[in-house]
Amino acid sequence: MNKNILLAIFLLFTAAISAQEKWEPLFNGKNLKGWKKLNGKAEYKVVDGTIVGISKMNTPNTFLATEKNYGDFILEFDFKVDDGLNSGVQFRSLSLKDYQNGRVHGYQFEIDPAARAWTGGIYDEARRNWLYPMTVNPPARTAFKNGQWNKARIEAIGSSIRTWVNGIACANIWDDMTLEGFIALQVHAIGDKAQEGKTVSWKDIRICTTDVEKYKTSDANDAPQVNCIVNTISPKEAKEGWALLWDGKTTNGWRGAKISNFPEKGWVVDNGILKVLKSGGGESTNGGDIVTTRKYKNFILSVDFKITEGANSGIKYFVNPDLNKGEGSAIGCEFQILDDDKHPDAKLGVRGNRKLGSLYDLIPAPENKPFNKKEFNTAVVVVKGNKVEHWLNGVKILEYERNNDMWKALVNYSKYRDWPNFGNTAEGNILLQDHGDEVWFKNVKIKELK
Repeated sequence: MNKNILLAIFLLFTAAISAQEKWEPLFNGKNLKGWKKLNGKAEYKVVDGTIVGISKMNTPNTFLATEKNYGDFILEFDFKVDDGLNSGVQFRSLSLKDYQNGRVHGYQFEIDPAARAWTGGIYDEARRNWLYPMTVNPPARTAFKNGQWNKARIEAIGSSIRTWVNGIACANIWDDMTLEGFIALQVHAIGDKAQEGKTVSWKDIRICTTDVEKYKTSDANDAPQVNCIVNTISPKEAKEGWALLWDGKTTNGWRGAKISNFPEKGWVVDNGILKVLKSGGGESTNGGDIVTTRKYKNFILSVDFKITEGANSGIKYFVNPDLNKGEGSAIGCEFQILDDDKHPDAKLGVRGNRKLGSLYDLIPAPENKPFNKKEFNTAVVVVKGNKVEHWLNGVKILEYERNNDMWKALVNYSKYRDWPNFGNTAEGNILLQDHGDEVWFKNVKIKELK
């Protein structure tokens, strides 16, 4: 082989090496140097080049944390967990004396061998709870292999946080709450004596902190993104055609359903939240409903909402503000918002079609819908011509088709029977309802479809 060929091979080899990530081991395979235990009393030990965490009764979540903090990075590790033992890996996490007496908080890569299969999802430990449950990306729930070693990858670069399990894209969030913190291996608290002594193991833990932007994974086959920065549009959302329907600061783009301006009472903008205020439970008797200043035809509408105890409200679409000039709410199809446990409307209607998530007074949502009364929940309405879907917290809860005989029969058996051509218009305003109870809204976004 001549010298020119040898030189070419050498140059190709060195170029390939220089193009690879520059990895730093976080675990030396021998002892726990560079790590410290936080919060709980579960045991960690080194066995055959792996870190083994052992569950223990009567102790809170335990974390083995790096002594060093990391900002932008690519992290890889192998993990294996006993069936029935939940676990996770913290990153960009903190333990501060002035935050719940040093409780570990921050992002967590979920390790979940249970039937729900949320491994690779992102949980915000001791802070905001689930940021990316795997209901957002159901196909990736099969990536984790129970009883086997699995390979994880986390890329945290600026506001972009993405995860992979065994090469399959799992989670993808846009968030800036914490941009630097430690990495920690969790042994979850247990409440069942039968789970004591179960283990979770990690090995080949390595991190890249140099030129991470250069080495990040292509977004060609990304998981669907969840934007966790309130009332913003991420670069990915903008590229996909999303826009804010409410800017989080002003009342621009909205007016009263029965007036030309925004209501002077009954609604407030408070620290990035649009609130309809409590006023005795009457329908549109205080500030009144608010509607968008323009109409929409085919779209995906996403609204985060939070109810107060006993509250009633709704998100309406195909609204014609001129249809009802008298008392009560403006007329349109409604994604019902309701405290099913405390509000009497839950017991009215037919087969629960006035409960949370239902197409109000027409089609009931399932009883086992995913909902947390104490947290913000995400309602999504998808309209493609005559086909409509309601989603709640990443799960489709109902679908229907309008402008047909079945739709006509449904309407004729409802409170809307006397409104001409109800629900059949090609376009309409979007409405947030004042039903006299305090309800909070944020992250009101829309993606118009062709």
